[in-house]
Amino acid sequence: MGASSSRSQAGLAALMAVGSMTSVQLGAALAKPTMDAYGTLATTWGRLAWAAILLMAIVRPDPRRYGRKEILAALALGAAIACMTLFFYVAITRVPLGLVVAIEFLGPLGVATLGFARSWRIIWLFIALAGVLCLVLDTTGWSVDPLGFAFAILAGVGWGTYILLMKHIGAAFKGLDGLAISFVSAALIATPFGLYEAGFHLPGGLVLHTIGLAVLTPLLPYALEMAALRRLPSATFGILMSAEPGIGALAGFLILLEPLSMQQILGIALVIAASVGAVLSGAQH
Repeated sequence: MGASSSRSQAGLAALMAVGSMTSVQLGAALAKPTMDAYGTLATTWGRLAWAAILLMAIVRPDPRRYGRKEILAALALGAAIACMTLFFYVAITRVPLGLVVAIEFLGPLGVATLGFARSWRIIWLFIALAGVLCLVLDTTGWSVDPLGFAFAILAGVGWGTYILLMKHIGAAFKGLDGLAISFVSAALIATPFGLYEAGFHLPGGLVLHTIGLAVLTPLLPYALEMAALRRLPSATFGILMSAEPGIGALAGFLILLEPLSMQQILGIALVIAASVGAVLSGAQH
């Protein structure tokens, strides 16, 4: 009964993670017209602000119920979310979406290495890494804008930190209280950047366009990821997210018309195989 329940929880967490990744990549691809019109930083700030407003209105957390340590952890998670989101969206203006996600995935790979380094399950890490390499290399070698690459790396640092902190926040806070407080922190950190790019005024179009984008990313995916992390170890979750480069490349192909080569298709297959293997072996652990 216990093993069956563990497999059920792992399967549910896997579905949540897939839903989260799909929502993130759709939100990234669909945000391009808004970013072109109002700027990358302003658009990112708008969606973070809306996510904070909506989640605070729905959850209505009471910070007085929690200690100083918990509140500081939630604020730190907000900083990681702001870092990850701002750098990611700047990076995709310079580098194709699938490539940015592949580079950014070095963050979750680092988390996975910490958890699986002394286990045979590290094989999933190497399979995922092989898939990522297939996505970022072509017949001419590396094709990366240096500044875009740097932004993607910084987004990856934020992503890895986010996974570790999200696990802690999910355990320390009731429901989505911690996530709501974190979104407020992320929105406040992004505010000066967004206001500067918007010319220190708030265009009505930006307000309207970022409501829906806020639901796709970050509101829905982060809520799903918090629920998934309550059911999975951080290392297993880090490997599971290896499907995201493939989903990003697919979203770029279908929505932004960024082409996929046979090598990139092979990369998608490898990262998805690593994700499935990690979930199944994690459930048996």
